[in-house]
Amino acid sequence: MLKDITLGQYYPCDSPLHRLDPRVKITAALVYIVSLFFVRDFPGFAYVTLCLAVLVALSRVPLSFLFRGMKAIFLIILFTFAANLFLTDGSVLWQLGFLRVTSEGLYRAAFMALRLILLIVGSSLLTLTTKPMALTDGIESLLSPFRRIGLPAHELAMMMSIALRFIPTLMEEADKIMKAQSARGADFESGNVLQRAKALIPLLVPLFVSAFRIAQDLAMAMEARCYRGGEGRTRLHPLKMRGRDRAAWILILLYTLILLVQAGWIVF
Repeated sequence: MLKDITLGQYYPCDSPLHRLDPRVKITAALVYIVSLFFVRDFPGFAYVTLCLAVLVALSRVPLSFLFRGMKAIFLIILFTFAANLFLTDGSVLWQLGFLRVTSEGLYRAAFMALRLILLIVGSSLLTLTTKPMALTDGIESLLSPFRRIGLPAHELAMMMSIALRFIPTLMEEADKIMKAQSARGADFESGNVLQRAKALIPLLVPLFVSAFRIAQDLAMAMEARCYRGGEGRTRLHPLKMRGRDRAAWILILLYTLILLVQAGWIVF
């Protein structure tokens, strides 16, 4: 299960999406996430899904690898689907005791589950096609105009990139601890929900200790290299906008315009 988490991982490949400027990809991801909450019906989701499918094809990331991350949050999607299915009032289609399925609940459950799936796949595509350092530089560049009001752009970008960078590391560490505890007789699979949650204590305590150790080692390494924040810092590969990046900006604006028209926010 832990190995199925793809968020924060980078998939090395030479694709049109990998070669884009990180600022373009970060902006596109933000626009995509916000746009999912503007969609009001399934035709809108069909349009978003089509655009996402084009991006996945351009990224050359295997579908098996991309959708592998869905296994880790399957229970969340299932819970969301069930909550909307049984707790929404409307025209009753089926009822058994206090459980009832309505037409409105079925529509809303499918709607919310699809939104979650598109949200996770689209968000994962950003980290899969962008190196951690490029992601840091892109976030810092986008936040740099807010330095005038005292926003620590470099520090925020560094924290975000470190958090994403160490997700795979912590997952690998958790997998090692789980295997070690299983070898000592720990059982993480059997029992009810409360028993499984209690069985995770031997996993969580060493994982927290390991996380603090990794954080301390990283802090010592940064201090040993005389890290003093972003002041006076230069880059080995400065960010430059190219023709393909400008074309991507136009496509982002076109995507947003079509979606707003479809959602009824803009009427011609």
